Amino acid sequence: MRASSVKAKPSTRVPLNRLTAAELTQSIARGTKSEDVVSACLERIDDREKHVHAWAFLDREHALKQARALDRSGPRGQPLFGIPIGVKDVIDTADMPTQMGSSLYQGHRSGSDAACVALARAAGAVILGKTVTCEFAGMSPGPTTNPHNKAHTPGGSSSGSAAAVADFMVPLALGTQTGGSVLRPASFCGVFGFKPTFGAFNRRGMFPAAESLDTIGVFARSIADIEILSTVLELGAESPAAGLDRRPRIGLCRTPMWEKAQPETVAAVENAAEQLERAGAPITPVTLPDSFAELRHAARETINNYERAGAMADEWNTNRESISPVLRKRIEIGSRMPRSEYLQGLRLGEECRAKLPQVFADFDALLAPCVNGEAPRGLQATGDPSFQTIWTILHTPSIALPTHRGPHGLPVGIQLVAPRYADRQLLACAQWVWDILSPTI
Repeated sequence: MRASSVKAKPSTRVPLNRLTAAELTQSIARGTKSEDVVSACLERIDDREKHVHAWAFLDREHALKQARALDRSGPRGQPLFGIPIGVKDVIDTADMPTQMGSSLYQGHRSGSDAACVALARAAGAVILGKTVTCEFAGMSPGPTTNPHNKAHTPGGSSSGSAAAVADFMVPLALGTQTGGSVLRPASFCGVFGFKPTFGAFNRRGMFPAAESLDTIGVFARSIADIEILSTVLELGAESPAAGLDRRPRIGLCRTPMWEKAQPETVAAVENAAEQLERAGAPITPVTLPDSFAELRHAARETINNYERAGAMADEWNTNRESISPVLRKRIEIGSRMPRSEYLQGLRLGEECRAKLPQVFADFDALLAPCVNGEAPRGLQATGDPSFQTIWTILHTPSIALPTHRGPHGLPVGIQLVAPRYADRQLLACAQWVWDILSPTI
């Protein structure tokens, strides 16, 4: 089984849109214009968007205008100076519509930036456009296809962000995860996807799905790029993540859903563990406490439904016929749910989070399956979030690494998970792991 190739080495021959954000930062420092970078991205979009359908809104002249303004002002030490990024279309942008993947919000403009967008702008980023989302970051997919095979799903709900980065339309993109909406599309599309510790990135200006779970995340083509953007979004964060001075202690965590893993995921996790152990990393199997087996149901069927019903009360009261049947069903279930059942789900999450110090006592990170397998064929569904959801409700930072491919040549990622608030530690471990695995990729 071979892995997904997503790395582009710096070279004058490499088109600007194929460089990572870290490489572009170096290129801009040497004199490359942000306008040229944005133009290269727009040319790629012109060539590929009719196949990928990653963008919900794109104003080419406005994107170029932002870049030209930066070029005139010159760099002032901003870490994202001149770098274009995509923004999932449930995150507010002052100068672009935020349409939630729903006809209810067609043309809607908030008039202000979400906190994450404002921080990115202040760091010198060019907001290239809005990327396609499933309806209200839920389960009803938009038109986006998988860049590796347009007959397969890119995952959801951050489908446009993952596909745009994977297809070299933009080096960085923002997404959101309530169940598995960063990690799953990252794995399916073959890019890095980072979900920080719950609450690490301020969520003001993001349409809520389930506020006990909602987390803003990042898509990129290198771990260094994730470090750059996450440092911007985490006020006061250390930059960059310190490298490891030893081999990481890694727990092999197959999770309670292991029987759902398809052969390609089993092979990816087992192969990664073998390679890391040969490289000298202590690899020890980990069995999660029995109560963790109920986390997926608590997050998806209880907390998600209950909190979505509350968040969408106005849309439900005034325009429920314009909400998709699958989301209407979720809202109906949440509206009828006894609060005691909801509180039981919250308590289970709290109880399991209290056990995390024990789980991580001897480990810097856990190696876990990221997805069931390759991206499923068809665009009517976005794939099973089970392997991502448990870490979402546990509020732990996690990252998808695009390490392998499956039987049909589509990407299959692995997942690394660290203790809560150990985001920098996770990125350092991820870089060490990637350095070991990437030569075979």
